[in-house]
Amino acid sequence: MSPRYKWYVVGMLWWISFFNYADRQAIFSVFPLLEKEFALDSVQLGLLGSSFAWTYGLTAPMAGLIVDRVRRKAAILTGLHVWSLICMATALSRKFWHLLFFRAAEGLGETIYYPASMSMISDYHGKATRSRAMGLHQTSVYVGTIGGGFFAGLIGQHYGWRWSFIVFGGLGILLGLVLNRFLVEPRRGQADLAELGERARIATRLPLRRFLALVWGTPTVLVLMGAFICANFVATVLLSWMPKFLYDKFGFSLAMAGLMATLFVQAASMIGSPLGGWLADTLRRRYAGGRMMVQAGALLAGAPFVLLCGSTHSVRWLLAALICWGLCKGFYDANIFASVYDVIRPEARGTAAGFMNMVGWLGGGTAPLVIGFLAARIGLSAAISAAALVYVLGSALLALGLLFFVRRDVARVTADMAG
Repeated sequence: MSPRYKWYVVGMLWWISFFNYADRQAIFSVFPLLEKEFALDSVQLGLLGSSFAWTYGLTAPMAGLIVDRVRRKAAILTGLHVWSLICMATALSRKFWHLLFFRAAEGLGETIYYPASMSMISDYHGKATRSRAMGLHQTSVYVGTIGGGFFAGLIGQHYGWRWSFIVFGGLGILLGLVLNRFLVEPRRGQADLAELGERARIATRLPLRRFLALVWGTPTVLVLMGAFICANFVATVLLSWMPKFLYDKFGFSLAMAGLMATLFVQAASMIGSPLGGWLADTLRRRYAGGRMMVQAGALLAGAPFVLLCGSTHSVRWLLAALICWGLCKGFYDANIFASVYDVIRPEARGTAAGFMNMVGWLGGGTAPLVIGFLAARIGLSAAISAAALVYVLGSALLALGLLFFVRRDVARVTADMAG
């Protein structure tokens, strides 16, 4: 196999992740159409966003356990076909509860992708390139969000909101059929074995009870989970409410609101994510907590721009704030799973990603509903600005881990694997 194949894997997974995020983003760009057709209020719209997040989070631990026990390739491609079919089926909705059901079901379909893909990438990329590989993969999230936001709004504007879901779901099914031929399953833990030597110990699986004991005894993981809740909360505010915020406050068209709400943040994140991956890999060679340093700085630096997004009345200042917010977001996102994998053994990385997604999406996924509730009382602008405080909390948690836990936890897992 070509030495470059490990980067080809990142490219193939990039396209799957693109549709993972395009499918889930599409509904937010057609909120005004759904609001009108189904006579929905802000709380009901918030529920559509939160139903996906809650289902995604609740099923994530089981998805992670499955990933550590089956071929990752099969899990990834099966998940792609399932969520694409559910995306297409959303077009059948005739009542609010239909939308709610399909939205929640899509979360069930998509939940297996990230535990499987992050585990697979970690087996192709060791410590020297892991953050860069995951950072490059992360750019698919931003492009998919832009594509889902803009094209769903554009299709909905001209052909009705149902065609948005039919198009994205159909393309995802075609992609899965093509990639089935080219994606190769790696040996479990092969990158770590190459670095530590064949005498390193890689178990076939880690029982759930042992995994939970491992997490409880590794404070760095708990800190990273808490910070991910905070980061995901703010990110979900952006994804769910920004299109409607721009539509209502600045009078953009449906398609333009969907584009503007995603383009500047996600394009900036596309720059920030590879840079954040490169910086984290560089710092990791010197400091055990190098990746967490990048994440803590990114959340703290991003907080003022979240505040500005909700408070400004100038389109220029809004766009500047979205760009800076997106840059900081990219630096954080590149290291979400790479930081965890510094203190988690290879045979438990799928499970670890599943639990990360559980806490991130159950906690952070309350954002659409919380912001909808606040918007009904203090206005959407003030509700978005208030989310800046959540970023500050996340940065403080990461600083706590850097000061007290990460060095010890990294040394312990390395010694344990080396035997």
